Amino acid sequence: MASAWFSDVAWLREPSRASGARRMTGARFRGIQQAESVTPGVMRLGEEHIATGPFAVEREPLAEISVNASKAEAYVLARSDGLRDVRAAAPTSYDDRDGIARSFPHALPQGEELRVIQWAVAAARKTGGALLGDGLRPMVPDPFGSVNLGLYSAHPLTPGDVLLLLRAFIATAEVTADQPTADGSPRYRLVGPTAYDGSIVIDVERVDRVPRALGALDWRAYGPFAYRLSWVPADPYELDLERPSGLHVIARSRMRSSIARLAVSLQSRIAGVVVDDGGFVATVEELEARNDPQANPGSGRVWV
Repeated sequence: MASAWFSDVAWLREPSRASGARRMTGARFRGIQQAESVTPGVMRLGEEHIATGPFAVEREPLAEISVNASKAEAYVLARSDGLRDVRAAAPTSYDDRDGIARSFPHALPQGEELRVIQWAVAAARKTGGALLGDGLRPMVPDPFGSVNLGLYSAHPLTPGDVLLLLRAFIATAEVTADQPTADGSPRYRLVGPTAYDGSIVIDVERVDRVPRALGALDWRAYGPFAYRLSWVPADPYELDLERPSGLHVIARSRMRSSIARLAVSLQSRIAGVVVDDGGFVATVEELEARNDPQANPGSGRVWV
């Protein structure tokens, strides 16, 4: 997951087997202990930060931060030189999707520290975990808040081909733009509007860069043609809210399922690899689980 965001990820010290368990001391390690039979490792994240872990987390602290798991792993994120990051001014607004401004009310992270925090929140959303800002304030991203998907394939489809797939979900879908590039590569957009849940938008084009997560795969598994499937709700402003309205959540649940099934349909036809909106590879099993609102979003993980 780290290599999906950072280019120079490496274990400076790999986790190793040990005997027994040991409680960690200090405010930053509150409620966590060294994982039984594992000595924590140290992983480099970018040029200035490291992740130390895993540590075992007790059930009671998990309940305090609303992580529904009987056990979890924790990694402590910090600067590699032990110093504190230089932060920006206090936030002027707290309405961000990830709750970062709320968790850092006195001074906002910036630069590489902000990128590490954004990655940790995305990883927590994918695994059903949480991030603790400065080890204190919880950010618990809703795993069901991940909706948009991108399919990267070696096979181009015509707008009419994709329109048939989209109309299987939304009968009123139309091609709204079709402007091939100078070299003849496809570039078009399809929109499928609904009465209450907003619209599904599909943007198709040939790209010269693909998500970093695909770099770990054989290049023959994907291709340069990007099919980006996104949801535009009735009120797009709610996409930026940490706690959107109930109507938004209901519509999001329906569109999350539809986009996942649409991505599976596309992938079954032209192969390729699906990447979620957190920048991570999404397996067919993960996409199928999006059709089950009771599905377990993942194992509990806490990022401190």
